[in-house]
Amino acid sequence: MIELTIGFLLDLIIGDPNNPYHPVRGIGCLAKRFETIFRRLFKNYLKAAGLITWILTISVTFIITFWIVNACKSINLYFGIIVEGVLIYFCIASKGLVVEGYKVITFLLKDDIEGARKQLSFIVGRDTASLNKEGIIKAVVETIAENMADGIIAPLFYAAIFGAPLAFAYKAVNTLDSMFGYKNDKYMDFGFFSAKLDDIFNYIPARITGILIAISAGILGYNYKNSLKIYKRDRYNHTSPNSAHPEAAIAGALGVELGGANYYFGKLVEKPKIGDKLKEIEINDVNKTAKVLYLSAVIGFLIAISVRTIVLMYI
Repeated sequence: MIELTIGFLLDLIIGDPNNPYHPVRGIGCLAKRFETIFRRLFKNYLKAAGLITWILTISVTFIITFWIVNACKSINLYFGIIVEGVLIYFCIASKGLVVEGYKVITFLLKDDIEGARKQLSFIVGRDTASLNKEGIIKAVVETIAENMADGIIAPLFYAAIFGAPLAFAYKAVNTLDSMFGYKNDKYMDFGFFSAKLDDIFNYIPARITGILIAISAGILGYNYKNSLKIYKRDRYNHTSPNSAHPEAAIAGALGVELGGANYYFGKLVEKPKIGDKLKEIEINDVNKTAKVLYLSAVIGFLIAISVRTIVLMYI
């Protein structure tokens, strides 16, 4: 419980430590090394190469984290608790999501559309060069909402079950999907299992996130009834089985329309729309989304603490 509290509070206070020594960067380097090796060994069986890369990356990440935590606790229990708390902190990104979103909005407040487009390109996969102000705001809201599941609730969920080792293993799952889970010529086969297994690991957290957004919307005085309505109706309006859950809940809470067609790598991709356009989306909707994120994170943390308490009772 203390480890979770340390990790959660460090994230709220400090945010994402964006530096070249971030452990998640290490996971990425490990995965690229395995990719190079197994692409060469299984060049005619890329799905198998991708699966082996996935298994080894997740396993090594879990084992190393487990060893670090237990080695530190064997030296001194309190030292080990602090170290595990710091490791959990590296897995959560609540403040980081808001900060990155606000960086984009800062340019819009200065009427610098080009600057906003460039800043947005750092946090989304879609092409941003032709987006107007409304499209930029919508992209920020969608990104914050979607990443609440894998950036906050999922790490808390897995940390509650088995502490930092499982939280880091989940982070490796998420990292592999972001690296290899593309439907292009290079990764269609190699990244097949990375994408599918990420969907499985995010299945429960995504649904918890959607419900937490609706609850938070009600507490904050937003339209929680519409949030639940749109969540129920549009939660599968996405190519991903998970992404639309938080997006639908936030769209309903704000009374805006999300989703729809966007360009990716110069190609127009048609996507279902999420929510009803009860009003035009505006900059203040990013502020509202940030408030929902923080409250959902706090509620998610309290649930994680409760789950962790129950788990420890039976270990």
